[in-house]
Amino acid sequence: MSGLDLRDDRDARRVCKRSIPVRVEFAAESGTVETREGPVGYARGDALLTGSNGERWPVPRESFDASYEAVAPMRHGKPGPYRKRPLILWVKPMAEPFAVTLDHDRGTLRGKPGDWLVQYGPDDLGLVSGSLFGDTYELLD
Repeated sequence: MSGLDLRDDRDARRVCKRSIPVRVEFAAESGTVETREGPVGYARGDALLTGSNGERWPVPRESFDASYEAVAPMRHGKPGPYRKRPLILWVKPMAEPFAVTLDHDRGTLRGKPGDWLVQYGPDDLGLVSGSLFGDTYELLD
């Protein structure tokens, strides 16, 4: 999927990421994380996140710095607990299997019926499994 804008999709919904702390480490070297939806590559310095259910995923450092804040008393840039800054996103529940190719050739996520397509920004798509969606996002409309 590319060139997609969920704001124009009548089946899309607005959501806000819940303020749930995640554990963060920073990659000492480039590598790959095996996420629930498929392998995702990361570069040295990228953030490696672990959610409350043990799910792991990488976030490019520039996106991480813009979207996450350290949980006090910790300082930004150090490993430890972080939370996503409040941000309204567009999502779409998917009824068929689908694939999302991540930016910068980081990998392809594979979704199944019941999973959610998430749009973080222009040409920045992701996927959240149906089993985790309600715990991590709040529907706004």
